[in-house]
Amino acid sequence: MSATFLVDLAVGTVLGLVMFGVGLSLTFADFRRIIRHPRAFFTALSAQMIGLPIIAFTISLLAPIPGEIKVGLIILSASPGGATSGFLTYLWRGNVALSLSITSVNSLLTLFSIPIIVNFGLTVFLGTSSDLHLPFWETVRHIFFITIIPATLGIMIRRRFPRTAEKISQPAKYIMLVLLAIVFAIKLFAGEKQGGAGLDLADFYLITPYALLQNIFCLFFGYFFMKRMGLPHPSRITAAMESGVQNTTLAFLIASNMLGNQTMVKPALVYSLFSFWTACLFAYTANRINAVKSTSEQAE
Repeated sequence: MSATFLVDLAVGTVLGLVMFGVGLSLTFADFRRIIRHPRAFFTALSAQMIGLPIIAFTISLLAPIPGEIKVGLIILSASPGGATSGFLTYLWRGNVALSLSITSVNSLLTLFSIPIIVNFGLTVFLGTSSDLHLPFWETVRHIFFITIIPATLGIMIRRRFPRTAEKISQPAKYIMLVLLAIVFAIKLFAGEKQGGAGLDLADFYLITPYALLQNIFCLFFGYFFMKRMGLPHPSRITAAMESGVQNTTLAFLIASNMLGNQTMVKPALVYSLFSFWTACLFAYTANRINAVKSTSEQAE
């Protein structure tokens, strides 16, 4: 069993535990409200599917960086938010049911959108194209085993044992933060033979300014697009987290396994180094401005 496989397994396991913890904060009524009032869902989904690739293409057209790095930024923009964005939505008191709904639907839509967006990026910046197809059943399995099943178990436990769910959810939040930090630290800083990324300082210096710029624009775009549409603050926070914290694991898969280009992997790896923390800073500031306490503050 390779070190890379073990690290990827650890990432998947931790993300599943994160979604279980998020599920402990939800009820089925939260999802029924989204079905009855779907405007926030379709607005956030549109912002993510259309707005983020436009931001990435604009930055890539203007940035003096190699074409493969530009395509890496495009791949990142086409990869929807995953379990981490759902956890951040919960942590900063966004609409968690909306986040999970967007993640589930968008993960299926990417079966069709990613080949179009990525091939357009390859054509524009490298003058090539690729017969790129996401594996349907692998994607479905990823959605169910890492997102839907753990979250549903959490919801069911809360419904059956509400007091137990309340006791578990508070310490679980901090445990999940530590586990995420450990796993992604390994992924970022370990050598390639140990399942890490193998990045060097030159990669960070080259990629960080543009990846950070893309991250900041995505966070602000998600939030203020929802505000422009007249949606409430929790929905705005959700859209910001879904837009600014991408599914870097999916971006790794596309660039490395499907396109076979390790240079294209690097923007997602660099992005994952700071996107969690910039999203926290953004949400903290937005909540302060709107006089909203985070989940951890409410527990104090």
